[in-house]
Amino acid sequence: MKTLPLTLAAILLLAACQQPATEQTAEMPDATASYNAAQKAYKAANDKMHAGMGMIDADADVAFMQAMIPHHAGAVDMAKVALEHGKDPEVRALAQKVIAAQEAEITQMQAWLDKKGVQADKPMTAADHAAMGH
Repeated sequence: MKTLPLTLAAILLLAACQQPATEQTAEMPDATASYNAAQKAYKAANDKMHAGMGMIDADADVAFMQAMIPHHAGAVDMAKVALEHGKDPEVRALAQKVIAAQEAEITQMQAWLDKKGVQADKPMTAADHAAMGH
């Protein structure tokens, strides 16, 4: 019975030493705090792209189209950052080409999904698959 009070004392001591999670994260430095405007814009584009690519449909064709739309949109966003902040004529010319090509492919992929009756940002349901004959 002597171990119960010791165990309780140890638990209380550990609890008293713990900082709330909000305090712990508030003390951690922001790795992006020193980023310049271009770095922040690239990071925002990258984060948005990866968030959009997180959903994976069971149908491989649908999953490809749904994932490639935010992937291509991310390329467009990054190319726009290059145009806004970059100075090299070769990079700027390539960024223009990337925007034109990726936007055309996004339109094609969206049209394919529309033809199948599938939303770009939503996995298909079992009923959707059945309607497509899968």
